Amino acid sequence: MSRICPPSSARLRPLLLRSALPLSLPLGIPLCAFALAAQAQTGATSTVSATATQANTLDPVVVTATRNKSLAGQTPQKITIISQEDIEQQLSITQDQSQVLSNLIPSYSPSRQKISNSGESLRGREPLFMIDGVPQSNPLRDSQRDSYTIDLSMVERIEVIHGASAEHGLGATGGIINFVTRRAEAGTVNQHAGVTLTSDDDVQSDSFGYKVDYRISGQEGDWDYLAAASQQHRGVFYDGDDELVGIANQGEIQDSDNYDLFTRIGYWIDDNQNLEFSANHFDLENDHDYVPVSGDRDNGIATSARKGDPEGDPAYNESTNLSLSYAHADWFGNEVDAKIYSQRFRAQFITGPFFPYQDGGVERFDQTRNESDKLGGKFTLTRGGLFDDRLTLTTGIDVLQDETQQVLVQTGREYVPETEYRNFAGFLQGDFKVIDGLTLHAGVRQEEAELKVDDFSTVDRGNVLNSEADVEGGNPDFSETLFNAGLVYQVTEWGQVYANYSEGFGMPDVGRVLRGIDQPGQDVDTLLSLEPIVTDNREIGTRLNWDDYRFELSYFESDSDLGQRFSADDTGVYQVNREKTEIHGVEFSGEIDVTDDHRVKLSYTHANGESDTDGDGSVDTKLTGLNIAPDTYKLSWSASWTDRLSSHVQLIRYDDRNVENSELNFDGYELVDASLGYRLPVGRMSVGVENLFDEDYFTYYSQSARASDDYYFKGRGRTLTLGYQLDF
Repeated sequence: MSRICPPSSARLRPLLLRSALPLSLPLGIPLCAFALAAQAQTGATSTVSATATQANTLDPVVVTATRNKSLAGQTPQKITIISQEDIEQQLSITQDQSQVLSNLIPSYSPSRQKISNSGESLRGREPLFMIDGVPQSNPLRDSQRDSYTIDLSMVERIEVIHGASAEHGLGATGGIINFVTRRAEAGTVNQHAGVTLTSDDDVQSDSFGYKVDYRISGQEGDWDYLAAASQQHRGVFYDGDDELVGIANQGEIQDSDNYDLFTRIGYWIDDNQNLEFSANHFDLENDHDYVPVSGDRDNGIATSARKGDPEGDPAYNESTNLSLSYAHADWFGNEVDAKIYSQRFRAQFITGPFFPYQDGGVERFDQTRNESDKLGGKFTLTRGGLFDDRLTLTTGIDVLQDETQQVLVQTGREYVPETEYRNFAGFLQGDFKVIDGLTLHAGVRQEEAELKVDDFSTVDRGNVLNSEADVEGGNPDFSETLFNAGLVYQVTEWGQVYANYSEGFGMPDVGRVLRGIDQPGQDVDTLLSLEPIVTDNREIGTRLNWDDYRFELSYFESDSDLGQRFSADDTGVYQVNREKTEIHGVEFSGEIDVTDDHRVKLSYTHANGESDTDGDGSVDTKLTGLNIAPDTYKLSWSASWTDRLSSHVQLIRYDDRNVENSELNFDGYELVDASLGYRLPVGRMSVGVENLFDEDYFTYYSQSARASDDYYFKGRGRTLTLGYQLDF
């Protein structure tokens, strides 16, 4: 293999393709010409040579979240690629990254507009969040903060695998969301600086926010490097009625500060071998200047906030990722990828009315902090060209150790005991070209997992748990064999159909199970609630791609014989229900290039799910908004009016949804956002408006996930964003 020197994101052949853009566009990925035009319109400077650009257009994008280096648009399941252009377009409107995900990913639930992603599901189940393949989710004690572990200014693109997947082991019962970080640009030194200002439409001082970011990268001999930093302050949020949006007891993104430090260093051993180290540290902390004010759900009064001095310490998210990767493009005819990684994650919650506990007969209030430390490794070997170039085999081994606990911050007491999870998995994946146009994808993964929990005592929660309970520890272990199989058939040059079966493997929220024990004499080894969640995903779909029109339609079913459903009791505390669950849905998405300068995107998603609440083996009760998203319509229009001026408008409609519990019925709403971009003689600027028509609404989660006066939040009203970016 010859070394290309130096295209953008220069790497070994399999890694180089990560940033390659397709000549024939799979759905969700812009044409190279369109991307370069958009880059010029925003004032970005392309340093890629004409030869490199031409080479890059010849190969489809490799989806790095797949272990067999699948090509986008040629997979037997739905995959969405969110490009850097798409991310920057959304960031010109909103700095809430859960809102960005909700805007761009079909079947992703409406954003809560909070730091917690509780209730933000993908196809009705939990997605596995990753950064460059390193897991961010913490399913042993799910703090539901895993979507906020990196700033999107560090991200080159986002890869989304829809539906249950065992490709990366634990946690992907709903799919995978992989943040692919930025890489060094061509040239000795490339720099970027940006500043963004945000405010509500009345420009009130307490709503003011800002963000600054800086990035430097380059290539020198056999080395390439990238270093980046961002710092952001968020003010408070106002709703469409110009009232303060309520403060959540789990923690907030409003009234907060965060920073991100990221670096990547790569070294070419020779033309075929590359060694790379990357590190990312993300920290988001509440400023602790406001206290919650309960609403009145029955009378339509929203939860609010007021200036005050909250008890306890501020809530925060803190995450540190380290990884060392090695790649060899031709090791005795095989491609080799190896990675070792670690993740340190801390999620602290504020003091609130939902955590009183008894200490020697005295009621006390405390706050909790989740602590999770992961250490893992992944080894992948791919061999192509077998059976007259009809078969490609991929095999590998994954190992993971995850230690998680939840502590009481002020007293240091143990709320959830330290739980150690050890996992070993081996897999084999094959892609076989049956005949011209028909490809079979199939694989198997063997999971071996063990939990270790020492003896512990639960905390006396007063009217929630009536007394402390001594629990005997244990070492339950699990062994699961997971399969996947799919077909892709290219019917015509522009038409493709596919079908897929895949299984996902996950754990229930072990921490919720263990801390909820209120009867003495229990032991960890015999708790049914600790059995793993195996989810079956079946899917059929079609992709149509001709000239200026690209569409994809898929139908899916997602079933689990022993699923996980959360329900809140009268005190507002969640309980874990292990029940049979069945979910099915439809996803449609499309793109139309009206002209070379105007593009329209549209999507529709529908999902419905039921669980077996009476244990008779048949599902009987609709899943609420804590799991299922409403029917969603999305429409956007991107336009390039001149070489300097561009615009973007998007409409999202969430339909009404009713369930058996009428308190959790949902009244739909629609939101419109817009932005303008203009290339200046030096740099480029953008102006964005979120919730353009100042819609006054209660969020989907507040209406449909839990009936609570303390979680009855309105959504953010009209919000202004002004940005300036400079590449030099």
